[in-house]
Amino acid sequence: MTACQPVHNWVEGLRDLMFPPVCLQCGGLCEGSELRHVCARCSPLIVRVREPACLTCGHPFFGEVEGERLCPHCEGLSPAYARAKTVTLFKGPARELVIALKYHRGLYVLADLQVLMAASAEVRTFLQGATLVPVPLHPRKERERGYNQSRLVAEAFAGASGDESVEVVDLLERVVDSESQTTFDRRTRRQRMKNAFSVRRGAAITPKKRYVLVDDVFTTGSTLNACAHALRRAGSLNLDVITFGHG
Repeated sequence: MTACQPVHNWVEGLRDLMFPPVCLQCGGLCEGSELRHVCARCSPLIVRVREPACLTCGHPFFGEVEGERLCPHCEGLSPAYARAKTVTLFKGPARELVIALKYHRGLYVLADLQVLMAASAEVRTFLQGATLVPVPLHPRKERERGYNQSRLVAEAFAGASGDESVEVVDLLERVVDSESQTTFDRRTRRQRMKNAFSVRRGAAITPKKRYVLVDDVFTTGSTLNACAHALRRAGSLNLDVITFGHG
């Protein structure tokens, strides 16, 4: 604990007394919850991903756990990375947390994201010794938003890891300024993302270092895989993916 931590805690306590945090899911007060912006009643609605899960996209396998497992969530994706992991499914309160961060300047949710990340021993183990590489926004988009939410998510992952060697490094840049991917199907997304990213000029890639690409949500994997291809072309040999949500 730093010397200023008691003061910080006091200020937070006073703020909560005057302006009690409300649940992003139901609008109720968040008293008695481990999360500041999801109440105790809604917190169980967060689907926290546990093993067994798909190695390509991180989505959990529910029900039958023996035999061959075919994942419909990443069908047709030929990953340029080794493994993927996710913390939650992109539904319910987890979805509200991401939407607040991504579209409503809700930087206040980052502490809740980190709590959820740190609660998973599998996630903490996955992050050990990693160099985290955020998925970049195009400069125009980042100017409009004011920040890159994927970098903030990467910083939360670094804090949740409990490993001081975990660092966040901006190795990539987005060189194609395209519109939102949300309205396109899998095939179109993959085609549109081809060659959309490149390694920043002057960035040094250490082939044997373990890089972990970070994004807020794994949807089809098109964006993350395009980033992975850019790192592969630059010489990366040890490459994984992690996201906060999957949906």
